Amino acid sequence: MATIHLKTIIKADIQVVFDLARDIDLHQKSTSKTNEKAIAGRTSGLIEAGETVTWKAKHLGVYQTLTTKIISMQKPHRFTDVMLEGAFKSMRHQHIFKQEGKNTIMTDVFDFQSPFGIIGKIFNAVFLKNYMKRFLLERNKLIKTTAENNKK
Repeated sequence: MATIHLKTIIKADIQVVFDLARDIDLHQKSTSKTNEKAIAGRTSGLIEAGETVTWKAKHLGVYQTLTTKIISMQKPHRFTDVMLEGAFKSMRHQHIFKQEGKNTIMTDVFDFQSPFGIIGKIFNAVFLKNYMKRFLLERNKLIKTTAENNKK
């Protein structure tokens, strides 16, 4: 299993950052390079505990779908989504938020496993982990900019 651990310091209130991180519309803006669209389940607005969303996006030259579910949420401190269906063997994304003075520390812990045994492990190490890290960094950059400029 591969793990990506990211911390982003955002000069904004924890509730603002928490809501932006679960905003389906903002997520779609941050993933314009992959043409990611919410096509089923919650397709706009703020996703809540127990809800699912199915995404369709072009990754590595191929259109893929991924269905995730919010399995836990403690507002405004954390939420976790897991893959129900998709290209990964498994995927779990923990979103953790902590207020420190006027800043919110947003932490992503993204665990995933590729299918195809040893070939999948090599693919993770050589390419996929960095690809997914760049994907998450792009998303976090938009959350930070939006929160700090207080606009969507």
